[in-house]
Amino acid sequence: MQTLRAENLTRTYGEKTLFDQISFIINENDRIGLIGTNGSGKTSLLNTLAGLSQYTGDVITPNDYSIAYLKQEPEFDDQQTVMDAVFAGSQKVFKIIRYYEATLAAYSDDPENEKKQQQYMAAEAQMNEADAWNAESDVKTILTQLHITDLNQTMGTLSGGQRKRVGLAQVLIQAPDLLLLDEPTNHLDFDSIDWLQNYLANYKGALLVVTHDRYFLDQVANHIWELSFGRLFNYDGNYQDFVAQKAQRVELEAAQEHKQQQLYKQELDWMRAGAHARSTKQQARINRFNDLKDNLGTRQVEQDVAIDLGQTRLGKQVIELKDANLTLDDHAILRDFNLLVQAGDRIGITGENGAGKSSLLNVMADKLPLGSGTLTIGETVKLAYYTQRTEPIPDDKRIINYLSEVGHNVRDKDGNAISVSELLEQFLFPRFMHGTLIRKLSGGEKRRLYLLKLLMEQPNVLFLDEPTNDLDISTLTVLEDYVSRFNGTVITVSHDRYFLNKVADKLLIFNGNAQIDRYSGMFTDYLADHQTAVKETNSAAKAKPKQEAEPAAPAKKEKTKLTYTEQKEWETIEDEIDALETKKSDLEAQMADNGDNYGKLATLQADVEATDQALDEKMARWDYLSQYAED
Repeated sequence: MQTLRAENLTRTYGEKTLFDQISFIINENDRIGLIGTNGSGKTSLLNTLAGLSQYTGDVITPNDYSIAYLKQEPEFDDQQTVMDAVFAGSQKVFKIIRYYEATLAAYSDDPENEKKQQQYMAAEAQMNEADAWNAESDVKTILTQLHITDLNQTMGTLSGGQRKRVGLAQVLIQAPDLLLLDEPTNHLDFDSIDWLQNYLANYKGALLVVTHDRYFLDQVANHIWELSFGRLFNYDGNYQDFVAQKAQRVELEAAQEHKQQQLYKQELDWMRAGAHARSTKQQARINRFNDLKDNLGTRQVEQDVAIDLGQTRLGKQVIELKDANLTLDDHAILRDFNLLVQAGDRIGITGENGAGKSSLLNVMADKLPLGSGTLTIGETVKLAYYTQRTEPIPDDKRIINYLSEVGHNVRDKDGNAISVSELLEQFLFPRFMHGTLIRKLSGGEKRRLYLLKLLMEQPNVLFLDEPTNDLDISTLTVLEDYVSRFNGTVITVSHDRYFLNKVADKLLIFNGNAQIDRYSGMFTDYLADHQTAVKETNSAAKAKPKQEAEPAAPAKKEKTKLTYTEQKEWETIEDEIDALETKKSDLEAQMADNGDNYGKLATLQADVEATDQALDEKMARWDYLSQYAED
């Protein structure tokens, strides 16, 4: 069994200790999800295991142990083609392929040269041993699944998301003993994420993945590691299992700390009574008291990111697009598109990459002009736009000064003043960091700071463009809660299934070429309905046409009124529909109150689905009966 063992790993960054003497083992077939707040050291741990950063401690592996690492932003030569870039890595399989191609070219130029012939035969033997013959076709298959189809385009012409997918193909084709993936689902479409989940389910090596995608963790992980205040906590199971187990751990630690406090009070009374080291036992007790005193209250607990800010009033008119048309670089984005955004709307925008989702947000934010059509923005709209790229922040500016530009105080939802320092602490920036230069923050910490600045402006309309690409799970969880209590309008562009389910109940699905579907309901319901429709379409296409038309059945007497039984049903059906709608609303309210209880949520979700089905059946029956009901 191929195993990696780490002993007493320690890594510091400036004043912060990212991990402190942590030890662990990664076994073959382990599927580990690594989570933690932004800046806790997740990427640093991946860099350490990949040998890209300095550390103290030991990483012990067999001599032939291989590691492949997908960074958040893979590095490529912009002049190389996609295929050349994939095979340009330093890993063994790529070296074997490049050596074979070079020796083959040399041998073809001079086939009578015995030395070149021997080199070619040796290269061929290495290809056989590494089973590298199918590498090119395998890479093409992987890239196709990740929607990279033009393999001859240069890397410099690709978007950031496309470069990430090429990097993913590069590490997957290596089939290493340990696969390190840093946010692999960023910029992936839903079918690509499904494909990746299935690919990793059949992967023979070990996996260590950093991701914000909680559904992905549930499908892929069999262990969750949590980095917190320099310590590494190990939980068995997927993300749902982690949530339950962490709650138990925190509760147990709190109980233990309470016992320590009680013991400290008892020992303090004894010391005040005039304890003297007249014996070895008494001296030992005094020493234990001093140790207890030094360690009391040192337990570090991750606080929830609290978002409890007020907002300005939003009128009835918010945003409206009429007959909107937009074309960018010869790609149709909007075609005679109409959209009425109202106060309190929760709209999710998703679909194909490059189809124009962010462009629609930019249009509605009045940052991108329409080709034709009209945009109307209400007079009371106060917009905060969380863009994919953080606004330029001077690296030599300090955290507290950056936020003080908005104001030294803001108001919470109850009208109470909150200072900038208090807000920073609520957003997991402890007081010793308030004077820290922004250049010392991690990328995720900068994004959290940027979000805080936007919310300090107390908007009533919030645009979120791919927020899950940069924020940690803890921040996302509280952002979801904030959106649920937000009295204004929220429009979100995202590929994160879990996040969309939480923050949107109306969907715009971009299919490319200005084809935009609309859907009311949860995103996972849309996916299920879409998959069903695709299957039905495929089944219909495969069905053989009838060779002969069936003889026409005798014409039946046309129905003109309800039967006695149907009349009785008609008299009560509207009350039954009202009761089902009330039941559904109650169930959804219970789901909102049990957001961290996954067992309860599963039961409630099943009840909601059953109620929805009954409601659909009643509505269909109402439609039928209404045709014959007498006014």
